[in-house]
Amino acid sequence: MNRFLAIVERGGNALPHPGTLFLLFALGTIVLSDIAARSGLSAKHPMTGKLEVPLSLLSTEGLHLILQKTVSNFTGFAPLGTVLVALLGIGIAESSGLIGVAMRKLVLSAPRKLLTLVVVFAGVLSNMASEIGYVLLIPLAALIFQAAGRHPIAGMAAAFAGVSGGYSANLLLGTVDPLLSGLTQEAARIVQPDALVNPACNYYFMVGSTFLLTLIGTLVTERVVEPRLGRFEDRGAGAGASGGAMQSAADALRPLDERERRGLLAAFAALAALAALVLWGTLPADGFLRDPKTGDLLHSPFMSGIVPLIFVAGGLAGLAYGIAARTIKNDGEAMAGMAKSMQTLGGYLVLVFFAAQFVAYFNWSNLGLIFAVKGAEALKASGLGGTPVLVAFIFLTGAVNLFMGSASAKWALMAPVFVPMFLLLGYPPEVTQCAYRIGDSCTNVVSPMMTYFALIIAFFQRYQPSAGIGTLVATMLPYSISFLVTWSILFAIWMAAGWPLGPGGTP
Repeated sequence: MNRFLAIVERGGNALPHPGTLFLLFALGTIVLSDIAARSGLSAKHPMTGKLEVPLSLLSTEGLHLILQKTVSNFTGFAPLGTVLVALLGIGIAESSGLIGVAMRKLVLSAPRKLLTLVVVFAGVLSNMASEIGYVLLIPLAALIFQAAGRHPIAGMAAAFAGVSGGYSANLLLGTVDPLLSGLTQEAARIVQPDALVNPACNYYFMVGSTFLLTLIGTLVTERVVEPRLGRFEDRGAGAGASGGAMQSAADALRPLDERERRGLLAAFAALAALAALVLWGTLPADGFLRDPKTGDLLHSPFMSGIVPLIFVAGGLAGLAYGIAARTIKNDGEAMAGMAKSMQTLGGYLVLVFFAAQFVAYFNWSNLGLIFAVKGAEALKASGLGGTPVLVAFIFLTGAVNLFMGSASAKWALMAPVFVPMFLLLGYPPEVTQCAYRIGDSCTNVVSPMMTYFALIIAFFQRYQPSAGIGTLVATMLPYSISFLVTWSILFAIWMAAGWPLGPGGTP
């Protein structure tokens, strides 16, 4: 395994700079779209019945799109604003010393043997709050591991595996549940007009999956990833990228002094007050953070405003700590902390610019849609039956996920084909949806189309400046393979046992 991953890493890192690679992908998509358009490639859209054909980006229409949308592709790229806004607040908490002290307290208080397990578990749970796992937990996991004398990239890998590889699993319902169930229901009504699919239709299975993925992620981190990374030598990469507030591993094991304890208490009080305000706005049926028309919480200002809340929480806690611990003396120092956090994102912004163009070109060309439909037709024609065809569907979804990152967009294309097909074979819609969610999650961590892929590379480069796509893929591939195999086995066992996937559901 180590030899194989070393080959993957060397091969991947032999590629050009990630920014250059995304530029080449974008140019390649332009050329491929023209070849596909000239070859007569097409696919019938499973929902509308419309014949989908490639759009040549070398055409006049394609050229106009490229010229008119280059800026909006960049500024509208999904994770860009999320990362910038969240890190502004986190920058205050970081520069004040709060993050370093809190992590030191956590490491000194928590059992060392459970550190990896806690990080992976927190990553799986974080997906119910969408972006918080990517922008907050992953870099914090690096600090936690470094403070414990372990390799920070192993911490990031463990957190990333939980956040992205375990995207669909959770102990609570998240925004993805009603989103997918709505698409599943519409697809089921193609052959069963009165079909109903509730958002909790996969809940039991996803609760069980949470514990499985936590265990597998912990084992892969400690038995495969961390031994391969070896001992971490801090040569200033992490400290330079993170600012003066981030402690070295040795300093992080120093007991807290009175000033630091006072600052932590002040930060805790500030966060407690903010939490009370949030609960006041979300717990009552007419809470001011719920949807004002329906009272719904899943589709509400609270859920869509998670990132601004991260900014407020980080800034408020950082200011409270800085004032109490006397590490922030005036407003200028707080603003300087925010500016410092922005200085570390130069490389990420370059990556995002080219990655955003590539993703946009791929969508405009219709190649993603056509590839998804062709793959679905091939599986349908394979003649497989029973659980094997569902497992094959899991693997097909994982492969398609390498080309189309959006879970909802991908399901909008695949559901009208597979939900009716499996329904006619005797499998309820929630079974097909569950299989889709497994495949969609497992390959996130190795998919360049995943919107946060460039950000994770930037995080890796804080501690290993030479890290590139090959480093990230080689580090995360063991998680992807392990999750795909063990999660598929759990699904097959669940189906064989006849257990319901969710409340009121059937196996």
